[in-house]
Amino acid sequence: MRFGGLARELTAFALISLGVMASRRDSPRRVMRPRIREEVYDAGLKLLPIVTFLGIALGLLVIAQTTALLSQLGAQSYAGTIMVTVVVREMGPLLTAILVLARAGTVNVVELGMLRALGEVRALESLSIDPIHYLVMPRMFGLALAVFCLTVYLILTALVSGYLFAFLQGVALKPGAYVGQLGDALLWQDFALLGLKTLTFGAAIAVVNCYHGLARPLDIDDVAEVTARAVVQSITACVLLDAVFLVGYVFS
Repeated sequence: MRFGGLARELTAFALISLGVMASRRDSPRRVMRPRIREEVYDAGLKLLPIVTFLGIALGLLVIAQTTALLSQLGAQSYAGTIMVTVVVREMGPLLTAILVLARAGTVNVVELGMLRALGEVRALESLSIDPIHYLVMPRMFGLALAVFCLTVYLILTALVSGYLFAFLQGVALKPGAYVGQLGDALLWQDFALLGLKTLTFGAAIAVVNCYHGLARPLDIDDVAEVTARAVVQSITACVLLDAVFLVGYVFS
């Protein structure tokens, strides 16, 4: 019952945010564009070093080891299918979303919670500035774009580094054959669902974090507890959304 109530409140908050975006789409771009760029920078560019490291590690642990094992079993032709299924469809988007949540999501909850606890949100309202439009919309756009771009970068890094590690292990798989297997395993649905999934992950993280930071009155002592709750619920939302997209992959 508590989960159902929370899901209803989050859905209502998301619909309100989308309604504000639609009604304020003609807002001054000189005000909103810098805020969106700032969110993309905080949630995206600052994470490039750790995403690069994670992509190399993912290439070593998953792609190189799997390719080497398939080579021993004489099943090298299945390497592309496994790479697309494991890295492109599942691990890449989900790991990137968790990284963005750990870096930018927690910061957003703390920042918005402090603004609400210190009364600055009420000050914005007194100046006829919509907090949803000014505080939530840039975070939704910024986190969605950051998760999408970082996921593409992570997948490319993992695929390239994985082949390099497999080559160093002496796996008899030529670059052309590797790329050909990936091309055969990739479908047009993979590109469409990957883009939709990553954008949805970013927007869901922003909605959950902004809801906990803005939707309810907070005291300064409650910010830490609310932040931990928002992190858990954001991960749960991403996993549930991933399950929904998995059904899309099955029936596509």
